[in-house]
Amino acid sequence: MMVGGTVLGQSVSGDEVNRPNVILVMADDLGYAQTGYFQHPLLKTPELDRLAAGGLRLDRFYAASAVCSPTRASVLTGRSPVRTGVPSHGHALRHQERSIATAIRNAGYVTGHFGKWHLNGLRGPGVPILGEDRFHPGRFGFDVWLSVTNFFDRDPLLSRRGKFEAFEGDSSEVIVKEALDFASRSARAQQPFFAVVWYGTPHSPFVASDEDMQTLVDAGKDEDEKAKLQQIVDGMDEYSRNHYGELVAMDRSLGTLREGLERLRVLDDTLIWFCSDNGGLSGIEPSTTAPLRGHKSQLYEGGLRVPCVLHWPDQIQA
Repeated sequence: MMVGGTVLGQSVSGDEVNRPNVILVMADDLGYAQTGYFQHPLLKTPELDRLAAGGLRLDRFYAASAVCSPTRASVLTGRSPVRTGVPSHGHALRHQERSIATAIRNAGYVTGHFGKWHLNGLRGPGVPILGEDRFHPGRFGFDVWLSVTNFFDRDPLLSRRGKFEAFEGDSSEVIVKEALDFASRSARAQQPFFAVVWYGTPHSPFVASDEDMQTLVDAGKDEDEKAKLQQIVDGMDEYSRNHYGELVAMDRSLGTLREGLERLRVLDDTLIWFCSDNGGLSGIEPSTTAPLRGHKSQLYEGGLRVPCVLHWPDQIQA
């Protein structure tokens, strides 16, 4: 895997190895068009735009698959989905696969997974992962995990290393707060950390707060733009409004992540990789993938080409 090879191959000065922190962030069903920096007609993503402006934007980045589980297997192993034995949903990641979490833990990192897993072979709605599950994140190199099998939404029920916990609020903000707590403990211990933050957003079902749906309009820079955005929102169905409202919260959580790392004084020495697991969804207006053809589950551009940003101030020039 490119990111793992970059980190584990860092230069050595004397007996000291420069070991940056690494955070892999992945949205669930975020389409190519759904970023502010691509001038989406409705959605503003100021926090993602800020990471992109301060880092490297990869505008022709392709997910490993047009559905989520194979891409996740590929990210963790650096191998194609067919080789990992996860060609689609419902296939567990095989125990013989070597994960980046295990490799980076062997290099002295503490490792954590937060959010969606979907590599334990289960289909259907997301449920917390049992401690006796043979394919939970701990089996693949994660010291700490607060995870759910598949998609999850507001007020999520998650599993902390097999023990169920109920949370309140937007799911994106919940897991980012947990990831920052993990980063804080690691920073205090002066130990580099590897965190995987896999959102449940914007996968269905869509449940956004009224405030976040209103933000879609309020984000306009002046009254004329707000009126134009209001007209778009008024023409949307409830399904689409909630979908985009969830993305407002997800973007805000990226700001929380960046600001939290800055408070911990580790932002400059932390590699943040943001992408989506596959292309955007059909049936959402405005389009999730325009001007690309197709969407999730299809091998057209819209099903595979996704937003991607790398942010690492110490190593990547804006």
